[in-house]
Amino acid sequence: MESAVSAASALFEPFTLRSVTFANRVWMAPMCQYSAEVFGPGAGVANDWHFAHYGARATGGTGLILVEATAVSPEGRISPADLGIWNDTQVEAFRRITAFLESQGTVPGIQIAHAGRKASTDRPWLGGAPIAPGDEEGWQPLGPSPVPFDTKHTTPTELTVDQIQEIVGQFADAARRALDAGFKVVEIHGAHGYLIGEFLSPHSNKRTDAYGGSFENRARFALEVTDAVRAVWPEELPLFFRISATDWLDEGGWEAGDTVRLAALLKEHGVDLLDVSTGGNASGVRIPVGPGYQVPFAARVKNESPLPVAAVGLITEPAQAEKILANGEADAVLLGRELLRNPSWARQAARELGGEVHVPDQYHRSV
Repeated sequence: MESAVSAASALFEPFTLRSVTFANRVWMAPMCQYSAEVFGPGAGVANDWHFAHYGARATGGTGLILVEATAVSPEGRISPADLGIWNDTQVEAFRRITAFLESQGTVPGIQIAHAGRKASTDRPWLGGAPIAPGDEEGWQPLGPSPVPFDTKHTTPTELTVDQIQEIVGQFADAARRALDAGFKVVEIHGAHGYLIGEFLSPHSNKRTDAYGGSFENRARFALEVTDAVRAVWPEELPLFFRISATDWLDEGGWEAGDTVRLAALLKEHGVDLLDVSTGGNASGVRIPVGPGYQVPFAARVKNESPLPVAAVGLITEPAQAEKILANGEADAVLLGRELLRNPSWARQAARELGGEVHVPDQYHRSV
């Protein structure tokens, strides 16, 4: 059954971007499951695990589900077990998931990604170590410059301009397939030290051509990808961009001020919301992790740029999430690990805050 939303809770007010209305502002952050087949026709294809995983969060009342980082090419995967969206078999498998999410009142979204120099690493529960290019499951990573993420990772091959343009086209093709798969939101992954973030940061981008050096040059690839995706993504559907607002370096890295500056440009290029995270591009840095530790970055972008924002980072309690929205620090909250622990977090929050969410008829006894 579906009930009217209480005006008392900001967390359960609908939110509209372009033609898409999200029933609430409890959103699921992209979290890799490393659970696709590695070889053969099933490589990168969503399976029963993904259906059950995302379906559970939809029946739990989540307003938007962003499917995990989904590679635009085989070499763009983080691990060999990542999802992909570079062929039509993958598209067909996603249709079952998007249809179910929509049946529960959840907006289906997908994050499209290229891992860059952090590609070819093992599943986290197997240690997450880099897999050498000569290994059966490994391949040669690519990057803006031949600078490895750390001493354990393979030195990436520096991309040529032609290869950069090929990857721009792969992002556009991925967006076309995402539309065919039934997704209503597409998010470009520019965070956590993956390829787009590698280009943005002077810590990882040492190029001296049109894609390196100045802020404008380092942002060129991100904006070209954005333009290519927006050109094929329907005008009536929202486009998100995920950013690491800081590398957490004292100097020589991407900083919060750069994020504010990029946010204004992304707005001009057709992005509708900035998903604000941090870190992932520099190894060995100290990050002051704690409840809501990334929210101030989202708040700064919201206050200093024209883009709506979503906040993420150890948001675990309903009252905490409500306060973030009520204080105007973000337009929505993205939950990660907390939704792994509690797929029905949105329903629990609605009970605590006086909001209401869609509850499947089969779960009427839980109300």
